[in-house]
Amino acid sequence: MTLRASAAANRRGIVCMVGAMGCFVINDAMVKFASQSMPSAQLIFIRGSMSLLLVLAIAHALGATARIREASRGWVASRALVDAVATMLYLGSLFHLPIGNATAINLAAPLFMTLFAALFMAERVRGARWLAVGAGFLGVLLVIQPRADGFNTWALVCLLGTLFHAARDLMTRRIDAGIPSILITLSTAVAVTVVSGSASLLQGWKPFGLFEFGLLALASVFLTGGYYLIINSMRHGEMTLVAPFRYSGLLFALVLGYGVWGEVPNTVAWFGIALLIGSGLFVLVIEKRRTPAAAPPD
Repeated sequence: MTLRASAAANRRGIVCMVGAMGCFVINDAMVKFASQSMPSAQLIFIRGSMSLLLVLAIAHALGATARIREASRGWVASRALVDAVATMLYLGSLFHLPIGNATAINLAAPLFMTLFAALFMAERVRGARWLAVGAGFLGVLLVIQPRADGFNTWALVCLLGTLFHAARDLMTRRIDAGIPSILITLSTAVAVTVVSGSASLLQGWKPFGLFEFGLLALASVFLTGGYYLIINSMRHGEMTLVAPFRYSGLLFALVLGYGVWGEVPNTVAWFGIALLIGSGLFVLVIEKRRTPAAAPPD
């Protein structure tokens, strides 16, 4: 791959990652409303079932269902299982931790992704990228301001979920490029739905109304979009470059928090926001300098 082609793939990976984070944040907001009257496993199962139907319809429209067996093989199936376990670990810890602590631990994923890429994929990690990842994570801590009393056994469970998320993204890079991303999305939807459905049998069910059903239906659309985009973000571009843009999810959350709940960041949080934005812009500027100018026409 030429340097210009690599730069184009990196840009696509960054756009997909930012888009995925936006989808996941909107999904989380809708789930937050619905969770007030429904057990978590039941909620995840219902949302996952609707997402599964949507992905199946899209895969059929794209003609990918003719290759549907590939969704249950090798790295595709392994990735889906790891994703399902990561989801249950994170959500399980979320109910026993302050939201700030859980979010901060989960957003440590870019640190693990960068480390895994260097150790297991022989990807060269430049100093600028380590700086961006570190500065971005510091920005996350300043925005969230996690409490010291929130670190306990459940924090370790949350950390384990974060490690599984990072491993999932590493596994995405191992999948044959010829397998359509929609089939990987389908495999993920199946795994999460099966695992959450099994958990819901133990947790129990509660009746719900049309409002909750509508919220989960809309959430499933954004969840599906997030699944598809994050898969593509890992299949395009360098993992260590794309990873820091996972922090963009916090910026989406801040905007949503202000618009829906009237939450306004304090002074320390504003410094964190500046660090987050600055680290992203820093990476973009550095990468643009590495891209050669277009050759003049003959």
